[in-house]
Amino acid sequence: MHIAPLSPEDPAELGGYELLGRIGHGGMGQVYLGESPGGEPAAVKVIKPSVVDSETRQRFAQEVEILKTVWGARIAALLDADVEADPPWLATEYVEGLDLSRHVGSHGPLPALLTASLGATLAEALATVHKQGLLHRDLKPANVLLGPNGPKVIDFGLAVFAESSVSLTSPNTVVGTPSCMPPEQANGKRPLTPAVDVYALGAVLLFAASGHLPYRADNIHVLFHQIVDPTTAPDLSGAPDELVPLLTAMLAHRAQDRPPLDDVVRQCRALIEAQGLKVAQARRRLTSYTAAPAHLLDELLAVPRAGASSKPPAEAADAPPSRQQPPVPPPAASADAPAAPTADRTGQGAARGEASGQTPARPATRSKDRGATGRRSLRHSAQARITAQRLREAYAASTPF
Repeated sequence: MHIAPLSPEDPAELGGYELLGRIGHGGMGQVYLGESPGGEPAAVKVIKPSVVDSETRQRFAQEVEILKTVWGARIAALLDADVEADPPWLATEYVEGLDLSRHVGSHGPLPALLTASLGATLAEALATVHKQGLLHRDLKPANVLLGPNGPKVIDFGLAVFAESSVSLTSPNTVVGTPSCMPPEQANGKRPLTPAVDVYALGAVLLFAASGHLPYRADNIHVLFHQIVDPTTAPDLSGAPDELVPLLTAMLAHRAQDRPPLDDVVRQCRALIEAQGLKVAQARRRLTSYTAAPAHLLDELLAVPRAGASSKPPAEAADAPPSRQQPPVPPPAASADAPAAPTADRTGQGAARGEASGQTPARPATRSKDRGATGRRSLRHSAQARITAQRLREAYAASTPF
């Protein structure tokens, strides 16, 4: 988990959600950790006021409509939204835990058994999305959250309805994350098919098992050339031998050569059972291996009793030393990260632990009044001040924010 303090310019509240900290950002949006009136944590995504225009609102409205349509146990659910607000915002389920990119960066690749479990789980989740007539189009390690109840897929900002050639993107514009993008998507082909998500899932599983993506280059143009060149095979070095046949098929250059998602589930299940385990047992091992320290969010948000210490909790006190999860700084920009092809995004990483930039330190307390005479804009101002103080003390020192 990586939470940065709010800046003095951040709103105190959006749509009834009290904002407690920053958990993600993108070129066009900011994501906050929020709390509903009933105490439900949420990832609140808002478009930056500086980039709000009619086209941005239309894109944001499309994302909201997609999130209203999609559902499933492995999908971070939409809670509420207001695309007409100033600024527009949406709130989704908050998943407490690292994304796959940060987990692998902090702890190294997953064992083959756990990668197979992750593959079965995500393939089943994507199959559910496809049954609802949708394509994700931007599955990547940073869009897989490793929560306390198992992995969840987030960020449907680029999702589209399958078999549709209609797009808000300008002609000849490619959207998505280059290093997880299949050749047909990189070439701007439309309409796309469910095979794009099969390829992206193959890239995610390769990263989980080896720590790298199929293609790597310092130059974005070289990277795109590697992806679309049928003679350049994906780099499967470091992947466990038992996973190589499946990854090779999922990363096939031609969409028609990739296996359907139900076949991916079947092959992952066979790999798990070959090691003498049930799929459910492997899922529990995966969750136990990747879960963040228990009850960290509750401890951060708790209001101490009178006379109790207000010192921040010891993050790793309840976790075995080998599974401690210190905050991981955001990766440096490279061709493996979204570049020009993702310039039309409304913000990345809903419910994701990402924060960057330079902002002055927050004052010890926040104003109870945000311009409305006689009305407190914070429902729990005392709790918010305590939370902000704890977040500063626990995270600010190690946050590049």
